[in-house]
Amino acid sequence: MSKKSTRLKRALRQRCKIKQLGVHRLTIHKTSQHIYAQVMSVDGTKTLASAASTQLDVKGSVNYTGNISAASEVGKKIAKQAMDAGVTEVAFDRSGFKYHGRVKALADAAREAGLKF
Repeated sequence: MSKKSTRLKRALRQRCKIKQLGVHRLTIHKTSQHIYAQVMSVDGTKTLASAASTQLDVKGSVNYTGNISAASEVGKKIAKQAMDAGVTEVAFDRSGFKYHGRVKALADAAREAGLKF
């Protein structure tokens, strides 16, 4: 199995468990240069909040968009937008990525900003 197919298999397993929980979902995706985050509704049909390192306000506050500081900024921004949308509790869907580095930094920043997961 390739590295990507293994990651997607982990992601599918996670999403099945989150679906059973019946809570909003904080989904992330990362590339080598950017990181993206979305808060999805319980049924998965609506995006309630979104943030990415490609957005101008995040780009302006960091030197490089593919590092831990950029992920922290995205985490703070997604938490603020989710709170404005009335979401305080989410399940963290890391899309099969390891909970390490930028993924962990985004999660920690979102928790500090008030999201519970």
